[in-house]
Amino acid sequence: MHPMLTVAVKAARRAGNHIQRASQNLDVIRVEKKKANDFVSDVDRQAEEIIIETLLEAYPKHAILAEESGAKGVGNSDYEWIIDPLDGTTNFLHGHTQYAISIALAVKGQIQQAVVYDPNRNDIFTASKGVGAFLNDRRIRVSRRIALNECLIATGFPVSDMSYLDQYLAMFRDVLPKVAGVRREGSAALDLCNVACGRVDGFWELNLKPWDIAAGSLMVQEAGGIVTNPKGEDGWLDSGDIVAGNPKVLGQLLHTLAPHVK
Repeated sequence: MHPMLTVAVKAARRAGNHIQRASQNLDVIRVEKKKANDFVSDVDRQAEEIIIETLLEAYPKHAILAEESGAKGVGNSDYEWIIDPLDGTTNFLHGHTQYAISIALAVKGQIQQAVVYDPNRNDIFTASKGVGAFLNDRRIRVSRRIALNECLIATGFPVSDMSYLDQYLAMFRDVLPKVAGVRREGSAALDLCNVACGRVDGFWELNLKPWDIAAGSLMVQEAGGIVTNPKGEDGWLDSGDIVAGNPKVLGQLLHTLAPHVK
């Protein structure tokens, strides 16, 4: 394992342990609303502090882009850690066990290392550019399904920004009859990891943030999948509009979404 990836795994596990201890006393967690249906808790902030402290202890000159504390040292380093300390906060606050810690390392703007940790299953997903993607040290690959009507597709509903609700619902309406099922579980990082290990065959969502998808996207690519925006192009990390899947399914999914792409 790459030394930087080893440090990221250490940071993710430390944060996961803190989150799991906090999950035993959900009633005492202080929660704030950033905007409609977008929550942050003390646990998010504390987990983020744990991650940043662990990373900067090993690499003090690296830059940070984190969901809760923002950007630090950007422009001063070729290395930038992109962190979501608790992807699936709403799930966590309701005792729903679909959430994860997501950590990615970008080198000169390209994602090179990635960790996603699911503390409830004790699943650690890792990926290094050009090396492959792994689940608990076992090599993973995207599914081999070819026909869209046999595929399970993951997605994410609009929650805090309803400006693209009509666009999303039109996409959902066209996708649903063409697939075996659609799942919305509330953590884009885990959705992408599920694509990477073949638990689902494809994924699409709109208006995400870099920390939601940076790590998971590398998992998909290193597991043999493809990641694009809904137009089949790059730029998904900046726009937050993302489609991912195995190579056979992705084209069919993009074709279904195409009439509704702005």
